[in-house]
Amino acid sequence: MKRSSLGRWPCSIARTMDLLGDWWTPLVLREAFYGIRRFDDFQHGLGIARNTLTDRLTRLVAEGLLEKQAYQEKPTRYDYVLTEKGRDFFGVLAAMTQWGDRWLSSVDGPPVTMRHKGCGQDAHADVVCSACGEILSSDDVTMRLGPGYPERLKALPEVRRRFAQA
Repeated sequence: MKRSSLGRWPCSIARTMDLLGDWWTPLVLREAFYGIRRFDDFQHGLGIARNTLTDRLTRLVAEGLLEKQAYQEKPTRYDYVLTEKGRDFFGVLAAMTQWGDRWLSSVDGPPVTMRHKGCGQDAHADVVCSACGEILSSDDVTMRLGPGYPERLKALPEVRRRFAQA
């Protein structure tokens, strides 16, 4: 059974999940941030089936998060390199890491830490207001319709209820 596409929903979370599709995709991206570039290294590090990895890499290339760069001919072999769009996904992985470190780590602490090259200290992700720099929480924000929300949906009762408090 084919799943429904979320790619055209008026929601950036839904669209992102449609792109990711499953748990392997963010893990492939995590490996790319660790510096992995070659198919066999992705496959070995993740223990992922070759056909599944091929599908995920093909999708990430098609969506513009990774770029194939030939490093060998006969047979042609490729490095998979993060693009600007792919590198911009770092914040998503850092936020997921922060949440997992807080709620899923063992008593020994987080399994991996991030060291900020700029100051040499361990760091974690915080979601901050782009205008004032304060840390954001769900209690500090209200969601409102953005300029890209489809006009045809704005008058629907469930949409009006969802965004009434804004």
